[in-house]
Amino acid sequence: MKNNKAKYIIMLLITAFIWGAAFVAQSVGMDYVGPFTFNAVRCLIGGAVLIPVILILNKNTKTQSSAKYQNRRDLWIGGALCGAALFAASTLQQIGIQYTTVGKAGFITALYIVLVPLLGLFFNKKAPFLVWISVILAVAGLYLLCMSDNFDINKGDLLLMLCAVFFSVHILIIDHFSTLADGVKMSCIQFFICSILSAAGMIIFENPDINNILLCWLPIGYAGVFSCGVAYTLQIIAQKHTEPTLAALLLSLESVFAVICGWILLGEKLMLREAAGCMLIFIAVILAQLPAKKTSEKHFIQANIKKE
Repeated sequence: MKNNKAKYIIMLLITAFIWGAAFVAQSVGMDYVGPFTFNAVRCLIGGAVLIPVILILNKNTKTQSSAKYQNRRDLWIGGALCGAALFAASTLQQIGIQYTTVGKAGFITALYIVLVPLLGLFFNKKAPFLVWISVILAVAGLYLLCMSDNFDINKGDLLLMLCAVFFSVHILIIDHFSTLADGVKMSCIQFFICSILSAAGMIIFENPDINNILLCWLPIGYAGVFSCGVAYTLQIIAQKHTEPTLAALLLSLESVFAVICGWILLGEKLMLREAAGCMLIFIAVILAQLPAKKTSEKHFIQANIKKE
């Protein structure tokens, strides 16, 4: 049993690493294509990668076990809503990452783990006391990380904060529909919906060039195949055998991996003040995952998705 638990923990750590490294791919991709083009192609690839996964799972799943997900209406509504939320979040993230560093983008985006229980109050889900402490620490961390000497917030920082809000909405949608529809199928639908919406933005606001897309094949391919397809599938498998609180904590490490990858691959550096801000946000993220009481554990963050 311990070996099996370790296996699923490793799966979640791999997922967090893939998502953290994806920030580098997204940053590099902006040198070749626009944000709508990048997301349109990556999500198309992500949805296509999940098709054979779905076929394999369907082949290996008996009729009795698939009876749990009989409502196609919930599947398509959930997939469409997730796709729309993912489109808003990923677009803001992709645009915002052009104006800030990979490390800062990773940490600001990680605020969705703090925002989820706050937004859950609108759905009569009470947030534990530690979450409110986390909010205070996160705000202090954001001040150190994002504020300049002139007390100005970087444009990219503001966009990434909005991105975190939409990722929070995305997680709440996933939380609602995860018990009503098959997770992998819903993920596949959301990627295609996000790709379609991004393609519309690409046509309206950008001038897509197939040559630039081909030059960007490595960042887009990584974001599509690994960040969307592989990482999400690993998350789905691992979270079936891992407590939600532990899973959320492990997945939140994507922000740490984003900083490490930005430092190693792009040579990015953080000022001492910014590093202190990152540390406060990371502490806030961890505190937000600590269960206060067993009776309130079910109200904690359900980290059932990622970002791309």
